[in-house]
Amino acid sequence: MIPKEHAHIVVAAITHPGMSGKNNEDRYGVSAHLLSEDEPIPSLLAIVADGIGGHQAGEIAAEIAVDTISGIVAESRGADPQGILEKAIVAAGQAVHAQSTLDKTQHGMGSTCACAWVIDRQLFTATVGDSRIYLLRDGQIRQLSVDHTWVQEAIEFGIITPDQARGHPQAHIIRRYLGSKSATEVDFRMMLEDGQSNEQAVANQGTQMLPGDGLVLCSDGLTDLVDDNEIWASVTQNSLEDGLQKLVDMANARGGHDNITIVTLKIPKDEQINIKPKQKTSKKLLWVAGVLAALLMVLLVAVLAFFAWRFTNTPSTPSPMPQSTLPAVMETQPPPTQTQLIAPTTAATPTPESTPIRETYTPWPTSTP
Repeated sequence: MIPKEHAHIVVAAITHPGMSGKNNEDRYGVSAHLLSEDEPIPSLLAIVADGIGGHQAGEIAAEIAVDTISGIVAESRGADPQGILEKAIVAAGQAVHAQSTLDKTQHGMGSTCACAWVIDRQLFTATVGDSRIYLLRDGQIRQLSVDHTWVQEAIEFGIITPDQARGHPQAHIIRRYLGSKSATEVDFRMMLEDGQSNEQAVANQGTQMLPGDGLVLCSDGLTDLVDDNEIWASVTQNSLEDGLQKLVDMANARGGHDNITIVTLKIPKDEQINIKPKQKTSKKLLWVAGVLAALLMVLLVAVLAFFAWRFTNTPSTPSPMPQSTLPAVMETQPPPTQTQLIAPTTAATPTPESTPIRETYTPWPTSTP
């Protein structure tokens, strides 16, 4: 894919270490691209990764996860988004595990990941662990992802209720994470409606996002302390920058026992904001057009040469001169102006700060708190 200076949807992000005094082991990444010169469709990938393992190993695992996933997606052409995400996340899990075997202080480190890939307006998601993805649509908030925790499994099997899950002592026992010895199992369920089966939820991949839709990707440092309705109200009733800051302040005021990272994506309601790139003529098409033009030119020259030969070799019969002749008047037209085609330039992606980012169309790479 081709790196793009401006994202085609609004992006904002924030990360905070929380109030516990520990290192910020969360990482996030946002990157914008065009699929190719032949297919200049805009693409935006957002990732939130929550590192686990302690001794600064968690932040290493999260950074490996974001860098590996972002890199593999960027090298693709976006032809099979679900397959590409699976390949990228499995590779990230293998990279985290391989690194953990090289240093005893990093042994056992791992990371969650929540990925949202928007190609034009099609949404593809993938998760491992308990970092979440929410959809904000029509005045409601819906959790699209499914937590991979003991508590979530207990809810699904009817052992405990959702109300009992909040604050449960085993709430943070993760059943899937990047960095385990076994191959990473990627979850593609996208729960757009209540009561959907797993197969129906996976079939939702590629759903169209609508004008005004929003996405929230976040680590559990937010969702442990702030409920879904509060997330919706803060994001929708404030500017994105103010809304994210209010969420961080809310979580910290309630203890802030973990790192807090939030990335929001918003489809503009005003279609004029979403400026699609101009269609580029492919190099192959230009080459074919040039060859055809050259052949036509050769054919024209040949026809003119033939008629010139016929004219010079045909005996002419003299005609009487007219008594008077009028000078011929030729109206000359200026040659058509050729418009110079200037290829757009691509600027380097800036690096974010660990502070609120204003609503912007400019993407950035992995965060560094």
